[in-house]
Amino acid sequence: MPAPELTQAMALPLTAAPCADGEQVCDLVYDWTDNARFADWADVIIGTPLAIIGLLALGFVVRWVLHRIVARVARRAERGVLGDRTDPKTFARRAQRAETMAGVFQSIITVIVIAVVATMILAEVGVNIAPIIASAGIIGIALGFGAQSLVKDFLSGIFIFMEDQYGVGDVVDLGEAVGSVEAVTLRVTRLRDVNGTVWFVPNGEILRVGNQSKNWSRAVIDVSVGYGEDLVRVQQVLREVAHDLWEDEDFKGVVIEEPEVTGVEQLAADAVTVRVMIKTAPLEQWAVARALRQRIKARFDHEGIEIPFAQRVVWHREDKRAAGQPADRAAAGDQE
Repeated sequence: MPAPELTQAMALPLTAAPCADGEQVCDLVYDWTDNARFADWADVIIGTPLAIIGLLALGFVVRWVLHRIVARVARRAERGVLGDRTDPKTFARRAQRAETMAGVFQSIITVIVIAVVATMILAEVGVNIAPIIASAGIIGIALGFGAQSLVKDFLSGIFIFMEDQYGVGDVVDLGEAVGSVEAVTLRVTRLRDVNGTVWFVPNGEILRVGNQSKNWSRAVIDVSVGYGEDLVRVQQVLREVAHDLWEDEDFKGVVIEEPEVTGVEQLAADAVTVRVMIKTAPLEQWAVARALRQRIKARFDHEGIEIPFAQRVVWHREDKRAAGQPADRAAAGDQE
């Protein structure tokens, strides 16, 4: 026979704990009052708001810390290795790129932190977040398939900024569009060609980039002379003209290195082509090339060096049959 105490304990109804796992406020109030209903209400009135405030504070602190880290990295990238010893244009370009990338990463961090904190708050108030997470995954997949070009544009824009492929003020060749860059965003690049046409090129459609003004440029001038000219003398004259341009005070800081005469570049049908190359500051190659061509023309005229021009010889062939047909007809009429 079981003991009376054990029989009485088995006969009493089992009382379930009113607090779920992790509800510290409910457990504390229940230990103090031994009242399940009061402990449950205390958790709803005090515990849940405190948890939400704690999550918001945690999210704010995490966002602030990550933003500070991104800003510090951006400032270090803006200064670079040489710091203030770099060219002002280069420094301004680096600062713009660092600021843009910092803004992009800070925006991404803010969106991620808000999404995580909002999900945790919903879980705290008793909402089942499993369907929400599943729905978010499905929506993300649908957006990924439906907005592939948009995502591609943004990813390409991020890499354009990170790799510093080009910036505002550069002259670039993007394939179909060639011109000066007026604006660069994460989605689209706006540039203006020499005719004044503004081109909007999605970053995801850019397959190649030819930057004609990054760090330095080069002016390439091909000079044609006649086959009867002394090529050694021609090259010497070109070196003298290019050297005079190199020492000209008006081109100090524009022409970076001593110009180079590479020699005979091509033997064409009616001329010999000699090439001159000059390393210049960015976007200055066209002005330097125009000035050098003008000086070469004046010096060649002075030295008597011929710059050949295209000539055409026209042969007039007389059609004997057409010319003799009226005479034959006249002769036939006389015979009649």
